Amino acid sequence: MMFSLKMVSPPPPTPIFGRQWQITANGDGFPKFLPKEVKDIKDPFARALAQRIVRIPVPLQMGNFRGCVMSSCIKPTILLPDKSPVVLLHCFDSSCLEWRRAYPLLEQACLETWAIDVLGWGFSDLQKLPPCDAASKRHHLFELWKTYIKRPMILVGPSLGATVAVDFTATYPEAVDKLVLINANAYSEGTGALKDLPKSIAYAGVKLLKSFPLRLLANVLAFSSPLSENIDWTNIGRLHCQMPWWEDAMVNFMISGGYNVASQIKLINHKTLVVCSENDQIVSNQLSVKLLCELQNAVFREVPDSGHLPHVENPKQFVKLISDFSSGKLN
Repeated sequence: MMFSLKMVSPPPPTPIFGRQWQITANGDGFPKFLPKEVKDIKDPFARALAQRIVRIPVPLQMGNFRGCVMSSCIKPTILLPDKSPVVLLHCFDSSCLEWRRAYPLLEQACLETWAIDVLGWGFSDLQKLPPCDAASKRHHLFELWKTYIKRPMILVGPSLGATVAVDFTATYPEAVDKLVLINANAYSEGTGALKDLPKSIAYAGVKLLKSFPLRLLANVLAFSSPLSENIDWTNIGRLHCQMPWWEDAMVNFMISGGYNVASQIKLINHKTLVVCSENDQIVSNQLSVKLLCELQNAVFREVPDSGHLPHVENPKQFVKLISDFSSGKLN
């Protein structure tokens, strides 16, 4: 199957499942809830996907929080009740815009595809902030799945998103049909000593994390792209940091201890595709091999000519893997 990466006009967002979606847009087509800096993004795929971001109400009861979170995501344009939907998570402190280049190709491959912002990141409405620890992120994803998706999914997680996927699958195995773990950061031991920082120091650290120079450095490590492209991709990657609640959510996650899922990996018996990149400078390929050995039912593939995020740098090859894995062609 051949995929062509070309610009097409995104279909107008329409309600599905009889639910109310928050899709109010500005005159330029971007949802009003996105930071104004979205207008400065040059990447046409990011601009097109940003126009499709909606918010959906997800019930959540965690800690002292009771209510609905208006949760940001990209909803599918096709519904295939007889096939497992593909549900895309994102990396640490990122958003659904990470899928800007792969998402159109997944639609071309006729896959029902969701791209979901993990609680505490992305573009959800968190003015009334719920807990943003690992348990809350897991429960929020489950409530979204139970409310809207309602059938076992192919859950795709890159980097820390793979950790989120392992944590979710170990807790809610009935919600997952297959797993795709990309350059998985599954052996990290939470946020370590950061959880013990005084809040004032934690907030200072979060402000540094938001800074353009640090984000640009991370992009240079992640991508082998020209500087001008890396600058634009840096602006895409930190767009969600302009949300008014972002610092509070990041500190909440940091002091919660983060994720520690190493002991859960051997519990996963779902069919799993372990993906690593040829030139990943952030997560060692040896960790992907270790993950392959510990999972009960896994296959392994390497994506050539790509760094830490193959779905951005080599989306055609990546989507071919997802398409083949979905159809059962990868064994």
